[in-house]
Amino acid sequence: MEQHRISLADIVAGKPLQWDVMDQEGHLLLKQGQIVQSPVQIERLIERGLFVSRNTSSTNTKDVASPPKVEHISVLRIINQSAKRLERLLLNIHNETDPPTVIIAIAKAIRYAVAINCDVAIATILLNQESCNYAVRHCIDTAVLTAHVGKRIGKTEDEIISITAAALTMNLGMLREQNALQNNLNPLTDNEKKIIYLHPAESVRLLRKVGVTDENWLECVLRHHENEDGSGYSSALRGDAIPSHAKLLALADRYCARIVSRTYRKQMLPNAALRDILLNEKNKLDANLAAMFLRELGIYPCGTFVKLINGEIGVVTSKGSSSTTPIVHALLGPRGAPLAFPIKRNTSGTLTAIREVLHNDTASVRFNMNQLWGKEADL
Repeated sequence: MEQHRISLADIVAGKPLQWDVMDQEGHLLLKQGQIVQSPVQIERLIERGLFVSRNTSSTNTKDVASPPKVEHISVLRIINQSAKRLERLLLNIHNETDPPTVIIAIAKAIRYAVAINCDVAIATILLNQESCNYAVRHCIDTAVLTAHVGKRIGKTEDEIISITAAALTMNLGMLREQNALQNNLNPLTDNEKKIIYLHPAESVRLLRKVGVTDENWLECVLRHHENEDGSGYSSALRGDAIPSHAKLLALADRYCARIVSRTYRKQMLPNAALRDILLNEKNKLDANLAAMFLRELGIYPCGTFVKLINGEIGVVTSKGSSSTTPIVHALLGPRGAPLAFPIKRNTSGTLTAIREVLHNDTASVRFNMNQLWGKEADL
């Protein structure tokens, strides 16, 4: 059965469906002729996927509309457009007519992108770093993770949007300084340390000033540098005194910060970053949340460059049967020659198991994301 993704425009609240609608695994969500009652119900369907089958049939085929023209929605394009929109907003936030509405719209776009294909969305964190400046890119990356993990751990849609909006604005209070610090090779000055220490409160002040009233959003921004053991800032809160939303944001923030190159240090490999957080900072994190975070990302998140036992080099493209055996698409053969096309490898096999994780520059692989994920990763 061949499936085709349909767009929101093909489903109209209050009108009968013209086709059976399924999720990506082929499970029937709604039957032809059923009526979607509201836009909210349509949004719920987006989370599970909107597909129609080419061989949808009826006893009277003349009464059945042909499946709609396929609309290929690019997750990569949505994320890049969101980053550009966020950059314009944050750098000129006082000149925007309604900043909270724009930020929520960006948060919803990120949530939508993750719902379409979380593998592509997560892979952009490692493979799409040149799309905009570091400070904005880091917020987008963190938002992708909070949207994905938040859904997996049972946060409501409203909560996910609040946390995602917080990720997008968590560093508003030091945005320009953050870009400067990205290229700083010198020790931090006392003034720079003060800016970093005060940025959660300053971000909240600025957000309130431009009209943000969502207390979950504001609290998440204010507390995203607190630690379980009380060693965080700026209120030294402990354990349950820290909102769970802020704990999720803090974990995603830490992880994303480690896996990106800075002028003053090389990026950490994804598996090493997870190990560093879970082992070296275990007293600072909620243990249950950290375990769920690891389960959702796996040891080798999508976008990770790896070398296999057979000598091939490729990229992790999706989760496998366990957290240590993802699906990889090989791009280079055992002798380093580019393959004619990416070859899918299940790393649970003996010869196709992962030997080591590679830095991007070590892998020396040139490719476009759409070669691995298709049109959902088109630029």
